[in-house]
Amino acid sequence: MTTPVSDAVEAVATLVRRGPRGEADLEQLAAQARPLPARELSYLIRTTNAQHGAVLFRVLDKDTALAVFEVLPPGDQAALVGALRSSETAELIEQLDPDDRARLLDELPATVTDQLITGLSPAERRMTTTVLGYSRHAIGRYMSPEVLPLDQDLSAGDALERVRAHIDEPETVYLLPVIDHGRRLTGVIGLRSLLAADPAARVGDLAKPAQFARAIDDREEAARRFRSEKLLAMPIVDLEDRLLGILTVDDANDIIDAEDTENAARTGGAEPLRSSYLSASIAQIVRSRALWLLVLAVSAVLTVQVLDIFEDRLDQVVVLALFIPLLTGTGGNTGNQAATTVTRALATGEVRIRDLPRVIWRELRVGFLLGALLGSLGWVIASLVFSAQIGVVIGLTLLAVCTMAAVVGGIMPLLATKLRADPAVFSNPFISTFCDATGLVIYFSIATVVLGL
Repeated sequence: MTTPVSDAVEAVATLVRRGPRGEADLEQLAAQARPLPARELSYLIRTTNAQHGAVLFRVLDKDTALAVFEVLPPGDQAALVGALRSSETAELIEQLDPDDRARLLDELPATVTDQLITGLSPAERRMTTTVLGYSRHAIGRYMSPEVLPLDQDLSAGDALERVRAHIDEPETVYLLPVIDHGRRLTGVIGLRSLLAADPAARVGDLAKPAQFARAIDDREEAARRFRSEKLLAMPIVDLEDRLLGILTVDDANDIIDAEDTENAARTGGAEPLRSSYLSASIAQIVRSRALWLLVLAVSAVLTVQVLDIFEDRLDQVVVLALFIPLLTGTGGNTGNQAATTVTRALATGEVRIRDLPRVIWRELRVGFLLGALLGSLGWVIASLVFSAQIGVVIGLTLLAVCTMAAVVGGIMPLLATKLRADPAVFSNPFISTFCDATGLVIYFSIATVVLGL
């Protein structure tokens, strides 16, 4: 059963994808789009090509257009900017927050970025260049310089007057940094505490110790810590503890969502798309997958080489070939399960590099128990269908492969972190290939001994 909103979305989508023809169609599009929420309009722009999306964007009123633009991912923002006139683009860029503006500029060609920055007002240009001065992986790239600090010597009454006078300027007023005369962070105070305080009380005495991050800190680590501490905002400081800006909960969530999306894509053997799936071109999707497929295809040559080495064993006992898919699949799946679990534990801070011995010992036991369970089942079935010797080979191989794969899967993400690489890159695709080749060596070695080949 459709709803009025879904019917309206479909009507607008049909008109947008067909392309308005003349003034009457544009008026009809504006009338149909007007009642739709920003989330639905954003979806329509993301799921059509940039030219058609720009047509829809142009018929929106100014406030709605800005709301829609702000919820678009940076990649889709960049595509829309490319389809808009320069005057429209300049107005949009000026109204974005500095941190959001920096993420958009990252997606645009350098020449376009220079033009847009030049067109900003001096104050906005200064804040934007401050944010752009940090690495894409540093939390300083995601902070907002629009922060309202309170001097520690202010009275609570004077501090409230300062908040009222500048209420529209900062990114947030729910958590206010407290600084000394050198702009060094000394604490934070919540707006609720400030409102409830004695007007004569000194702000420095009311402030609580601050949970903060340095601007050069890794963005994911800072955002994960932000979430684990259940913060509303986090001050960002330089190496000398001077206040630079503030990280808000929506920006922290955006960082974590982006990291999770990237990890999910790489775990599946692909690069993350820079824009939404439906608006990405076929060429973009192919590029995101082709490199990984080539890498994995080359890696799979190891498996072929192992089969070639043990070809004479297969000739002697042809039935061994029947179990190859079972054994390689079980090893790859066991390793992937361990890698996914440890990668997630790394991301949430439950596991650190120094926990490597504990991870190995834990995965060794988990893999052994899983191997014993599956090996027992494989031994019974193979013995009944083929022979007791084949059953022993299959049972022992499953025990060894599961144990090996679980340990390898647990080690890989920690090794990647130690090497400052993305754990997802070292995870499932490479683990599957490694476990396939190693599992076959184990399989044929056990078969050689048990069957006397």
